[in-house]
Amino acid sequence: MTDQSALWVFGYGSLLWNPGFRPEEVVVARLDGWHRSFCMSSIHHRGTPERPGLVLALDRAEGAVCTGLALRAPEAERDRVLEMLRERELVSSAYLETHQDLALTDGRVVPALTYVIDPKHEQYVALDLETQARRISAAVGGRGPNDEYLYNTAAHLEEMGVHDPDLDWLVGRVRSLKAGV
Repeated sequence: MTDQSALWVFGYGSLLWNPGFRPEEVVVARLDGWHRSFCMSSIHHRGTPERPGLVLALDRAEGAVCTGLALRAPEAERDRVLEMLRERELVSSAYLETHQDLALTDGRVVPALTYVIDPKHEQYVALDLETQARRISAAVGGRGPNDEYLYNTAAHLEEMGVHDPDLDWLVGRVRSLKAGV
């Protein structure tokens, strides 16, 4: 039985490597019905309105599965963590704040705060991998270069044993573009 009042957060992108808080518990988790995708134009954190970058978002897809981390916030910091996440993730209205059931690798199922893309929002994009690579290689925003976001996320997924062929391809292609190849 899990404590239903605990604040669990699903990390699938930058929350994997920069959650902004010290989780009390971290467990590999699976979210069914959603996939990790560079489908959100970033005009704040990893790009600008003039040169948008791309960040990962959860995009709904039949039969999809996304593996990430379930991060449990310390109870004493619940309100602060929630406020920080809302400030960070809801900087525009492109993300929707939802609660999704995560299947943890230890057998538990927990409801988790999960930020998903609003497919009706103007920042929602569906770009081919080459276009994604070109955007990511050129964009810089308030939290730094877009390629740094890609490399950090890919490295943390690799450490977790999560294989994502699209991310692997993007890492190689962005490195080539940055090197002028």
